[in-house]
Amino acid sequence: MSSSSSVVYEGWMVRYGRRKIGRSFVHTRYFVLEPRMLSYYKRKPQNRADKVGWKLPIKSLPIDGNCRVEDRGLKMHHGHMLYVLCVYNKREKHNRITMAAFNIQEALIWKEKIEMVIDQQQGATQTDGNRVFSSSQQKANLENGRKSSSSDHESQYSHEEEEEEDDNQRSLLRRTTIGNGPPESLYDWTRENDLGISNQGSPDQVFSRGHWRLVRCQNGLRIFEELQDVDYLARSCSRAMKAVGVVEASCEAIFQLVMSMDTTRFEWDCSFQYGSLVEEVDGHTAILYHRLQLDWFPMFVWPRDLCYVRYWRRNDDGSYVVLFQSREHPNCGPQPGFVRAHIESGGFNISPLKSRNGRIRTQVQHLMQIDLKGWGVGYAPSFQQHCLLHMLNSVAGLREWFSQSDESQVLPRIPVMVNMTPSVPSKKGRKAEENTMQTSLPMDPSRPSTVLEEESDEDDEFLIPECEQESSTHEDAADVKQPALGRDEEGSDQIDLSGFSGNLRRDDRDNSRDCWRISDGNNFRVRSKNFVYDKSKVPAGKPLMELVAVDWFKDTKRMDHVARRKGCAVQVAAEKGLFALAINLQVPGTTNYSMVFYFVTKKLIPNSLLQRFVDGDDEFRNSRFKLIPSVPKGSWIVRQSVGSTPCLLGKAVDITYIRGANYLEIDVDIGSSTVANGVLGLVCGVITTLVVDMAFLVQGNTYEELPERLIGAVRMSHIELSSAIVPVLED
Repeated sequence: MSSSSSVVYEGWMVRYGRRKIGRSFVHTRYFVLEPRMLSYYKRKPQNRADKVGWKLPIKSLPIDGNCRVEDRGLKMHHGHMLYVLCVYNKREKHNRITMAAFNIQEALIWKEKIEMVIDQQQGATQTDGNRVFSSSQQKANLENGRKSSSSDHESQYSHEEEEEEDDNQRSLLRRTTIGNGPPESLYDWTRENDLGISNQGSPDQVFSRGHWRLVRCQNGLRIFEELQDVDYLARSCSRAMKAVGVVEASCEAIFQLVMSMDTTRFEWDCSFQYGSLVEEVDGHTAILYHRLQLDWFPMFVWPRDLCYVRYWRRNDDGSYVVLFQSREHPNCGPQPGFVRAHIESGGFNISPLKSRNGRIRTQVQHLMQIDLKGWGVGYAPSFQQHCLLHMLNSVAGLREWFSQSDESQVLPRIPVMVNMTPSVPSKKGRKAEENTMQTSLPMDPSRPSTVLEEESDEDDEFLIPECEQESSTHEDAADVKQPALGRDEEGSDQIDLSGFSGNLRRDDRDNSRDCWRISDGNNFRVRSKNFVYDKSKVPAGKPLMELVAVDWFKDTKRMDHVARRKGCAVQVAAEKGLFALAINLQVPGTTNYSMVFYFVTKKLIPNSLLQRFVDGDDEFRNSRFKLIPSVPKGSWIVRQSVGSTPCLLGKAVDITYIRGANYLEIDVDIGSSTVANGVLGLVCGVITTLVVDMAFLVQGNTYEELPERLIGAVRMSHIELSSAIVPVLED
């Protein structure tokens, strides 16, 4: 195995494939790219230089000049889109590795690194070949008593160049990254400037976009109109128009937003009402259904909808092209109450510009030529112009969306796409649905299929069948192996809860007052297994520990180390041989209050994140102990003040950790923070009207520590200050 210094690039990616029986799978794997090898592992290899803990990879692919990186575009799995790459050797196509990412930028980095290694290997091979050739040629020249000319050199290479012509074409395809190419009937208006031709006299003359004139500037956009007459089209069809604007964001970020058809689109596209996926033809082509929000005399004018093919590609210069054209589809017939409009040509051209003052700049062009159909539309030019400008204004919406969004709010992954085909609850119904989707729009047999059939026996235990419906996102997270926390921490046997008690009663009824109950873990969202690279979160699910009691104390001084109180839940847990975690929230004031939560579990799993937190130093604990608050019931000002953002308590307030033989007590001094103290003053004044949820957990930062799991969660309902008691603490 090569040393760590020889690694070109490494990191977590997604393996995506489809079984021969039609089920797709998604596995998170650790990929390592070396100068001559691409491999992936189930876990990140450790101590690579000493070869200690470095296990054999699941699969490896030798990298040489015959390798290619095939862009398979966007694939859907459980509603999420992945950017898929396939690395293979053109002389051994059966040996290949398919990798994917939820984040386009990460996929493109891998593509660039792999192509760089391929080019290096190809260059090394050519250099060696030239050296051998030069040596033999020189020997022949000496024997013949003459020097070879450049023409002789070229003639001897001519036959070899003919043999390599096919390879050069494949290399070109590897670099242009256009997948299978657009459907034949789809007009690519973005290539006019590149081609430098007007298409005059050609069959495509009707789609020529050679001449434009500026008709107006509005919302910071330049609006252009096609000069050419369109007498060959219906009267209800408009001239082609395009909007050109500059957006301060990367091409990848804009592309991801443009491709979205979910609720995110409401924030930047004022003409969008609803969108869904009709069929995924391949990784670059899809059939979509789209309802327009045109807002032009809706009392008298019927709404419009669209069924169109969308094709996209990424060019070598980093630009993206998204093309639209209407298409009929058997699964998307006319909808009641809508007039089916027709897109003659349209789409987006997203091109990078030079940065200015350190800011990323991208030019966005949005072209649209649409026939709105309907009776009398051709005689109402104001309706045509209003609708067209309404749609083109989405470029201004993109610009404002990015200018008003923090970098952290930009979409971390390719957006979810809603499938138009209704879900069928039965397994037979789901199989029939899959067969219908696969055969509803037959592809041209001359075009290569993009269905992935890669199999790996080593990964069978991690198979995620596509036909299984997700009852919740948490079920997916629970199916992933959890080396950091371990399933055994949940406890296979039930804990004996007898003998545990606190002075605050438990009541599971919804309308109860002055009590507590266990809150549903799915009410809280925590970091998913893939958070390290796509920032996704999932419902937390079942906690690791059991909440057995809550104490509500008051005193004239601050109450520390409450675990020493005789008969408390910590001591009961010790008698039962259980481990206890006591969280003491200390509320300062004229009268000091403490709310103490007691969590127990049978044992701590060695080397788990929870065990490392319990036995770690205070610096590690402060950097990981997290609280997720929520106020399901209360005044608006309290809900806004408390919020629901996770908080690392150790970095916000002072915390004292007391480690006992079989317990850990965490004393949280909320009064040590001016901000927290101000919020507490607001909350305490109306505490009897509030229902508060709190979840405690240890933050996971690395892939091995994810997904995050709750220590426990509690709901406090309408707490009365008068119900607190003065504890008797032993010295």
